[in-house]
Amino acid sequence: MSQPVASRGDQPELLSGFAGLAASTDVLICDVWGVVHNGHRAHPAACSALQRFRASGGTVVMVSNSPRPSIDVIPQMMGFGVPHDVFDAIVTSGDVTRGLITERAGQKVLHLGPSRDHTLFKGLDMTLAGLDDAAYCICTGFTDDERETPADYAATLARMAERGIMMICANPDLIVERGDRLIPCAGAMALAYEKLGGEAIYAGKPHRPVYERALALAEGVRGAWADLARVRAVGDALRTDVAGANAFGIEAILLLEGIHWADVGSEDWRRGFGPWLATQEARPRYVMPRLSW
Repeated sequence: MSQPVASRGDQPELLSGFAGLAASTDVLICDVWGVVHNGHRAHPAACSALQRFRASGGTVVMVSNSPRPSIDVIPQMMGFGVPHDVFDAIVTSGDVTRGLITERAGQKVLHLGPSRDHTLFKGLDMTLAGLDDAAYCICTGFTDDERETPADYAATLARMAERGIMMICANPDLIVERGDRLIPCAGAMALAYEKLGGEAIYAGKPHRPVYERALALAEGVRGAWADLARVRAVGDALRTDVAGANAFGIEAILLLEGIHWADVGSEDWRRGFGPWLATQEARPRYVMPRLSW
C-alpha cells in the first residue's frame, strides 16, 4: 500500500541532508541530470550521499528523462566524473521509447533532434523518413539546443498537426541544467505541438511506466518487491520528478538549487520556497538545496 504524499496544504519539510531519511528508505528513485551532475561535472556531495545510502543497504535506481538508452547514459555519467558505485540500476526515457518503437515495428519515423541521438534507433525495425512520408515522429530534442526554441520548428510542427502525425516525446523535460545555463528539452517541443492540437506521448517521467520499470529493476536487485511506503524519489523538477512521484504514491524530495533556483528567490530561498510551492500543483514532501548526506 502506498503512503500518503504531500497535499497542497502541506508545508514541505526542509532537510539539511538525506541521512535522516535513509533508515526509513529501501529504494531511492534518483534523477540524474541536475542531481548527480549538471551536464559538465559531477556533484560530489550527491554522489557521496548515494554511496553511503547503498552502503547502508539501500537501493538506488537512476531514472533519467534522457532520450538515449541507458547503455549510453552510463558512460556519459562516468565522463562527467560520477563514480560507478552510486547506483544499482538505471532506466531512461530512451529505454521506454525503444519499447514504443518496437510496438510500431516496420513503420517510417520522422526524427526531430540531433544526430547524436541516433543510437536510440540502433537495432530496431524502423526507417528514418521525411515529414511527408513518416507514420509518426520521435522527438529527442533540438538540433541545436544552445540556440533553438520551439518557434524555430513552427512550420514543421504545423505540418505535422495538419497530417495528424503522433509525436513520441523521448525526453519529457522542459529544460535541463547544463553548467550554469538552462537548456530547452524535447518536452518543450511536445508542449508546443499539443498547443497546435497535435497528439504527444511522453516516454518518461512523470508517467507511470518508467516508475514501474524502475521498481522492477529494484526488485531484481533486492530479491523482493519494495513497499511503496519505503520508496522515495529525488529530483530537481516539479513537473516531472515531483509530479511523477505524487501520481505513483511515493514521497518526493525536491532539490531547489537547479532549474527552480530563480523561482524560489536564490539567496532568499529559505523564505521563498514556501510561498512559491503553495502556488504549484505538484507537492514535494521534502526540500533541500542539493542532494547531500
